[in-house]
Amino acid sequence: MTKSMFQFKSLARIGLPVLLVASLGACATPFKADVSRFAVPLPAPQGQTFAVVAEDPKLAGGLEFATYANVVAAEMQELGYARAASPETADLLVRFDYDVDNGRERVRTDLNGGGFGPGFGPWGPWGGWAGGFGGWGVGFNDPFFGGPNVRSYTIYTSGIDLKIDRAADGQRLFEGKAEAVSRSNRLPRLVPNLVDALFTDFPGNSGETLRITIRDDEKTVRDVD
Repeated sequence: MTKSMFQFKSLARIGLPVLLVASLGACATPFKADVSRFAVPLPAPQGQTFAVVAEDPKLAGGLEFATYANVVAAEMQELGYARAASPETADLLVRFDYDVDNGRERVRTDLNGGGFGPGFGPWGPWGGWAGGFGGWGVGFNDPFFGGPNVRSYTIYTSGIDLKIDRAADGQRLFEGKAEAVSRSNRLPRLVPNLVDALFTDFPGNSGETLRITIRDDEKTVRDVD
């Protein structure tokens, strides 16, 4: 075995843990959603029942909608409201809708070459193996020709829409929206996070828009300019 081949394998062994750590870090990326809410004083939860219904009639009766309706219902029950046996017997109708768009391409250019720190050259401290072989990985610049690191990827906008009406007279009591931009279009992951964001500090201050950041260990809430 030549010396250069030995160095190649040694560096690859070093680079593999770094790649694994980076992958694990990517899984822990915080979820961020912009939430806007409008409300009049809601009735006290005690003695009040609710039912979650589909705003879009095409979703009614579907297993997917029922799954997300259960997520919304769990949040309402945590507030103290009781789930009704049917919409016909509910005091409050919670109208729920969700969607994700078809995505759009985003291009990012890194003029510094995408290395892992200064002083290590265009490949970073462990060469191209930390993110694929040179420019043929996920956006790392070509190790032979240099130049900027250009990455293209798809981003999706997802959102939920929730309204609460008083069943007796149809008066609107609450309107809320949560929207997020992410690399994923998987609704089973996105919708529960959006619901979580919408019900953070529920019902909130009417007319304000907040950025809700959800991490594994905490949430942060800040105003959106």
